Amino acid sequence: MEKILILTTGGTIDKIYFDAKSTYEVGPPHIAAVLRELDLAVAYSVRSLLRKDSLELTEQDRDSILHEVLAAEEEKILITHGTDTMVQTALHLARVRNKTIVLTGSLTPGLFKTSDALFNIGCALAAVQILPPGVYIAMNGTIFPYDKVRKNLEKNKFEEI
Repeated sequence: MEKILILTTGGTIDKIYFDAKSTYEVGPPHIAAVLRELDLAVAYSVRSLLRKDSLELTEQDRDSILHEVLAAEEEKILITHGTDTMVQTALHLARVRNKTIVLTGSLTPGLFKTSDALFNIGCALAAVQILPPGVYIAMNGTIFPYDKVRKNLEKNKFEEI
């Protein structure tokens, strides 16, 4: 079975609430805890690259993500990412050939009971295993090609363009 590399970059999926500060901050990768609790028949490894809100990502950060993807021996890569600039990072990764890359995240923190994180992770994990090489976004129960999707801020969901 082919091993999946999971890269984490932060975003809402990893946000945690600090009572003393009354604010959310990016915490440790949520996906690592989620996958540890499941009895998966999938070989994977998790590597934390960044712990940033996606609005704070720079071109240098995107270059670092690209470098990690290009240097990885794995051909199947899942990336957790903040939703606000997920499409920008996907566009940045479009030059990668011969690898299947799926980006996912959540619209509410992964630790919330009503979060979409677990569902999006499941969709992304399945997608990265079956899709041909390319860059995709897995959100809202849909797998989008990287260049045919946008985040609709009014509806707070991803949609095809």
